[in-house]
Order: sequence, then C-alpha cells, then structure tokens
Amino acid sequence: MKNIPLILLGCGGVGRQLLQHIVSCRSLHSTQGLCLRVVGVGDTKSLVVSDDLLHKGLDDSFLLQLCRVKSAGESLSKLCDFGECRAIVHPEPQGKILEIASQLGRKTGLVLVDCSASFDTVAVLKQAIDMGCCVVLANKKPLTSSMEDFKKLFMYPRRIRHESTVGAGLPVIASLNRIICSGDPVHQIIGSLSGTLAYVMSEVEDGKPLSQVVKDAKSLGYTEPDPRDDLGGMDVARKALILTRILGHQINLDSIQIESLYPKEMGPDVMTVDDFLDRGLSLLDKDIQARVEKAASNGNVLRYVCVIEGSRCEVGIKELEKNSPLGRLRGNDNVLEIYTRCYSKQPLVIQGAGAGNDTTAAGVLVDIVDVQDLFS
Repeated sequence: MKNIPLILLGCGGVGRQLLQHIVSCRSLHSTQGLCLRVVGVGDTKSLVVSDDLLHKGLDDSFLLQLCRVKSAGESLSKLCDFGECRAIVHPEPQGKILEIASQLGRKTGLVLVDCSASFDTVAVLKQAIDMGCCVVLANKKPLTSSMEDFKKLFMYPRRIRHESTVGAGLPVIASLNRIICSGDPVHQIIGSLSGTLAYVMSEVEDGKPLSQVVKDAKSLGYTEPDPRDDLGGMDVARKALILTRILGHQINLDSIQIESLYPKEMGPDVMTVDDFLDRGLSLLDKDIQARVEKAASNGNVLRYVCVIEGSRCEVGIKELEKNSPLGRLRGNDNVLEIYTRCYSKQPLVIQGAGAGNDTTAAGVLVDIVDVQDLFS
C-alpha cells in the first residue's frame, strides 16, 4: 500500500468537500493500492495535526467531525480534545507546517494542499517545495503573485499540480501542457472561465435586465455574497494570468486589461452590497441591453471572456459568433477554445462545469492521486 501524507490548508467549502471525497473514496483507493493519509488540517487561526505523523493520519470520524465544526463557523481549535490530535493555534501553524515538511518531505514525502483563498500561503509553499514536498493548488493566488514566486513554485515542475485553479475539475491545464509538450504553437485562447458571468451573459441575451439576472444568480448561489466580486472580472483575470504564464509569458496581473461590469462609483468602498443590489444595479441595465441588441443586429452574442494572444491578455465582454462554441454557451458552464497550428480552423474546445465545491474538490483529489509516482 502506497501512503501519501498530506496537509490541507483551508477549510472552506472546497476544503471540506475534499475531506469528504477522501473519506468516501477509501475503498476505491484501497483497490488501487493507495492511502491518502491526512496528517494535518489548517485554517486561518489553527492547525490540527496527528500525534503520530510518521505512521498514521487523522481518522475519518475526526475528519467528518471537523467538517461539521467548520460548517458551523467554528475554529479548528474546538477540536483539540476530540481524538488523538494536537491543535496548534495561530500564529504558530506556519512554523509547525514547515517543521512537518522538514520531517516528512524527504523521508516519506508530503503533499501540501492549498484550498484557501489567501496570499499568506505563498511563503510556506515555496519553502516546502525546497524541502522535497509536493504542492497541489485550488488557490489561484500563489500562481498570480509575483513572477519570482511563480518561478519558485515551478522550480520542480513535477512536484506541483494546479488543475483546479482554472476551470475547477475540467482538464484545462493538462490539455494545455500536452499541447505545449508536443511543440504545437498556441496562437490564441478564448475562454469563458466564470460560471457566474456565463450565466449572466446568456440570460441577458434572452432580454432579461442585468439587475434581475444578477439577483437571480445570487439567489441560486452562483455569485459570491457580494456579486461585485464576480462582476469585477478579477477572478477571470487571475485564471487568464495563470494560462498566460504557463505559455511562457512573464506578465503580471497589472498587465491585463480588465473590464468590470460596474463603475468605480459603485465599488465596495462607495456602496454597500444592499445599496448596489437595490439602487446601483438597475442603472446598468440600459447600457448592457443596448450592447446585447447591437450584437444581435450583427448576428452575434455577447460573452464575458478572456482573450490570450502571445503575451497580450484581455478580460471583458466580447461580441462572438452565435454558432461558435462560446456563442452556444448556456447556463453556468465554462468553455475554452484553444487555437494552435494543429487546431487552427476548428479549435480544441473544453467545456463543462467549471465551478462548484464538489467539482473543484474532485479536481484537487485527482491532482493529489496524480503525484503518487513521486512516493515510494
């Protein structure tokens, strides 16, 4: 049986779903001669670790109890008396993680799984890579930090997996890496990489006011608690930056032209969420509807996409052919069109659910399993 020790950073929706996937897949992984041993779980304030790092992980009943505690909004430190574990309280967790990385990294191996949404993990991840650890990311921020950080994380490319940073569980990164390794030059990438904005744009195409569509999306759970986190385009820009850097272009986030669907006058520092939903949003309806009608008069549709050509990267609303893969997009799927020498007239199209805790966590789990060949 091949054992893979891992530490999970981040216990939000994706992190909790990942733990549930790990527990539910025990039987499957056992038939594959594999055991994922969760030796630690951390949130912003606490780190819970197994009392025997070399030989056992936190047991499944403890992991499920942990999910319940975090779902209730409690700190991991509440679990210190449950089962055989120790709770290390912030700001000690990072030091403890590096201690464990030093202990296990070159002895048994260790995977650090970052399901947080923080820049604070970057320093730990960089040091852990140097200690022989593997890194699996759902968190986009380490890969959209400085180029120096990006290069450091990819110093040992076999030790890092990050499929779920772009397109959740869709094989976007794997497909792009295969194209790159084949020597087939990538000419252009066009992608709808936000399930929220895909839903919004396909609904306004049907004549619905933007304000109503955004409110509907919020009620369906498609948006962040503050919909401006989606409408501003920053999440799409981070995904586009990761793809551009994978292609070998050394650019930063401030190099990307980003179109926000709301003006600065309606930003979070000016309007509360309620004010934006009640007063601000409706003021945007007329302009968006005019753009939709103009596109329709040309036989086209509007989609919120990233466009990557060489080192140039833009994010915003584009007018596209109605019968193209992106033009046919409905609902909250993600669609990516990759144009290369081999895929020139008919692009390589990747489409499917590109959001959701379940889908993202499944992608993270596959990435963890994928590094097993690096473990003895």
